[in-house]
Amino acid sequence: MNRKHFLSSIIPLSAVFTAAGNTPVIDEPDIPLKVPPYLKKGDTIGITCPAGFITLEDIQPAVLKMQEWGYSIKTGSTVGKKDFTFGGTDEERRQDLQQMLDDKTIKAIMCARGGYGAVRIIDMIDFKKFALQPKWIIGFSDITVIHSHLNKNFGIASIHSKMCNSFPSDWSKAEPVQIETIESIQKCLSGEKMKYTAVPNEKNKTGIAEGILIGGNLKTLETLAGSKSDINTDGKILFAEDTGEYLYSIDRMFWNLKRTGKLSKLKALIIGGFKIKPAEDPADEFGKNIYDIVLEKIKEYNYPVIFDFPVGHQKNNFALKCGIKHKLTVTSSSVTLEESIK
Repeated sequence: MNRKHFLSSIIPLSAVFTAAGNTPVIDEPDIPLKVPPYLKKGDTIGITCPAGFITLEDIQPAVLKMQEWGYSIKTGSTVGKKDFTFGGTDEERRQDLQQMLDDKTIKAIMCARGGYGAVRIIDMIDFKKFALQPKWIIGFSDITVIHSHLNKNFGIASIHSKMCNSFPSDWSKAEPVQIETIESIQKCLSGEKMKYTAVPNEKNKTGIAEGILIGGNLKTLETLAGSKSDINTDGKILFAEDTGEYLYSIDRMFWNLKRTGKLSKLKALIIGGFKIKPAEDPADEFGKNIYDIVLEKIKEYNYPVIFDFPVGHQKNNFALKCGIKHKLTVTSSSVTLEESIK
């Protein structure tokens, strides 16, 4: 991926936004927005496994890099534990995450990896102390459960980004885009106003919109429908990504978004990376691609839509601040997503 297409910088923006129809709208979150304190050098980042397992050895590249950024690291008790596919039993993962949420010395929590498991413990977590003194929670994929739960119930911002298992062991061999995406985590944590540009796509729907940015893994968002962690998309900018799914399954997920009303009152829709699982039998090919699937579901709505944004299960997976206002500008020749000033 060309470096020039994905940039991060501090950009001042207006707090009033214009939707696709150029009508001024004020978008307020469901509950008061809470932005955790940004980190400074010397602050502590905790590493825990609320979902899949990872070894102590495998988190070392991330530990070393975050220490290089100037942060102290506290490794949770679940790192190195394994209960089949999980990073310890449900109770061990719950206890480790709870301890880090309540530990006042920890200023951010890096989820070591995704996989599966967060939904098994989310209802057992007590967020009372955390809500009073929020901290940044970092991760993506299965961690979409936590991002969605925080946004729906507490209005607390979090960081959708790569995790420990994505840090390269040899930085001299890492691709520039891989390095940029990991550095974007540090920029988010330090409080930079983020700005990303992407390659225009002829399938995009042009327009300008501003609203709270929410989203994550599409399959996970679908499974949260109707639960206490289900997101409210009204007036929001929604982003979605996924991997290893058949096209018909992706179509079903987008029908779920449409039928539950999650697409009807959006300010904008961002489609990230989608790694498609090929049909086992050519005779079972679905017949529609990701563009067809999405555009079919949103054809009646008048808001900007972009495809192939650099977020998802891929190397160009940049850090995004969930729960923070962003402005999306889509023209025929450019795409810009930038964090808004409060």
